Amino acid sequence: MHSMIKLLELLLTNVVEICTILLELFGVAILVFTAIKSFWYWIKQDARIRLDLAQGIALSLEFKMGSEVLRTVIVREWGELGILGVIILLRSILTFLIHWEIKHEEKALALDKEEED
Repeated sequence: MHSMIKLLELLLTNVVEICTILLELFGVAILVFTAIKSFWYWIKQDARIRLDLAQGIALSLEFKMGSEVLRTVIVREWGELGILGVIILLRSILTFLIHWEIKHEEKALALDKEEED
């Protein structure tokens, strides 16, 4: 029975580590794609560049935060949990600030559009 529990624990640890890496990879891929798309908008001088970049960064942070939350499943020590907690807190604050920026940018774009009409 003890060996079965150890095997299940090892399986869970490996699955969580793989999923964590995949979520972080998705976050990085989204960020790189958004950066390239935003660079293209910058070349075209599109007004939506700040909004699209902020939305891409926010989505990327959500994936990165998801990987950190998943990582808490396999934490063994309180020190590691504290570090993960601080990382999650910082990413949450960044996400909040980016969403605040998105709202203000959307309002600014709406005002610009109204002025054009």
